[in-house]
Amino acid sequence: MRDVQAALRTATDIAFDQEPPTGEQAEVLVDALRRALASARSLSDGPGATGCREHPRGAVDPLHGDPDDPLPPGWGRCLLCNDRRRRATRGRRP
Repeated sequence: MRDVQAALRTATDIAFDQEPPTGEQAEVLVDALRRALASARSLSDGPGATGCREHPRGAVDPLHGDPDDPLPPGWGRCLLCNDRRRRATRGRRP
């Protein structure tokens, strides 16, 4: 959703400027609208395998669902988010 919002902000800035867009600005406007459309279309595919809002198309943590080495409570399927959590807990000192 962030990609859609960012692309639409760019398009809005150009489209609602006081002056009509120049040739270069028109190209940036078209590019921003294409990015917004592509990002919006990808949203219709569903939340992705990870179920993560930040990394919906990211990798699934191989330890998710492992009965021998379970993930801590509250951790999801997203490998990227879980790796960030792992690094954060390693950095803490008792």
